[in-house]
Amino acid sequence: MSVETARTLIETYYRTFNSGDREAFLALLTDDVVHDINQGGSESGVAPFRAFLHRMDSCYREDIRDVVVMVNEDGSRAAAEFVVHGTYLSTDDGLPEAHGQGYVLPAGAFFTLRDGKVARISNFYNLPEWTRQVTGK
Repeated sequence: MSVETARTLIETYYRTFNSGDREAFLALLTDDVVHDINQGGSESGVAPFRAFLHRMDSCYREDIRDVVVMVNEDGSRAAAEFVVHGTYLSTDDGLPEAHGQGYVLPAGAFFTLRDGKVARISNFYNLPEWTRQVTGK
């Protein structure tokens, strides 16, 4: 994949995430996509990713902004730095109670790209900073 095609794929990934069209978003993934969850485990396949998105959409409303995409020379790997603007809608398991708190959090992600799709996504953000923002402590 060319560098420009890879860059466009990652930009489309975030634009589609922001649109809320989850089926279009999931169509950007390979069937065997690996999702490395921030400070958590790893899941494989579209079905677990769909379930993850459902839980996230139930607990959070997020908009990804200020996306900067970096791509390696052969277009097989990419990284993105961005800022998450979110609202904590419903209490997520093991996390502080939700009261509609807002948060703004720098984050990053690493991607493996294959056959014009995302084959791996690893997200990283500062969970203690998110916790501070939603608890005020």
